Amino acid sequence: MKRRNLLLSAGALVVSLTSSAWAANPAEVFVSGNIQAGFDILNDPAASAGQRRERFAAFLLGLTDVRRVALFMLGRYADGASQADLDAYVVAYQDHVQSVYQSYFARYAGQSLHVTSSRERAPGDYIVTSSLTGNGAAPMEVNFRVRTDGPRPLLLDIGVAGIWLAPAQQAEFLSVLARNNGDIKALSAHLRVAQAQ
Repeated sequence: MKRRNLLLSAGALVVSLTSSAWAANPAEVFVSGNIQAGFDILNDPAASAGQRRERFAAFLLGLTDVRRVALFMLGRYADGASQADLDAYVVAYQDHVQSVYQSYFARYAGQSLHVTSSRERAPGDYIVTSSLTGNGAAPMEVNFRVRTDGPRPLLLDIGVAGIWLAPAQQAEFLSVLARNNGDIKALSAHLRVAQAQ
C-alpha cells in the first residue's frame, strides 16, 4: 500500500511539473490576449475608420510605456534637454508611434496571430515569437519584446521579418538630431510632418 501511494505521489508530481513546464509565461499571455485584441479593433467592420483609429490609439497607450521608449530613442541627446522640449517631443512621438503601429497592424487585416515560443533575454525581458497566418498568405514570424518586471507587462518593440521597429526608428531620429545640432524641437517637428504625410 505504501509503495502504491508513493508511486501515485510521484506520478502526480511528474504531471504537476510537466504542466508547469508547458504553462505560458506572462509575456506570452500578454501577447496572445492583447495583440489579437489590437487586430480585432482594426478589423472591426462595425466601426468607421476614424473610430478604429481612436480605439486603437487608446488601446495602444495601455500596452506601452510611451515616455520610456520615446526617451530611449533620443540617446545622448536627452541629456541637458529642457523638460518642456522633452514633454513636447514625447507627445509628438506618441502620435507618431500610434500611426506607425496602426500601419503595421493594418497591413495584416483579416489575419490571426498565434504565439509559438518565447525566450527570456534578461529577468523580466522577453522576446515572444508568433506566427501571423490567414488570407492565403504564407505564415510570417512576428516578434514582440515585452517587459514583465513592472506592475504590468509592457510592449517595448515589434520585429517583423527580422526587422525591429525601435532600432530602425532610433537610427532615423538620431540622424535628424545630428543634422539639427541636437535640437529636439526639430525632431518633434519632423515627427509631426511625417505623421501628416
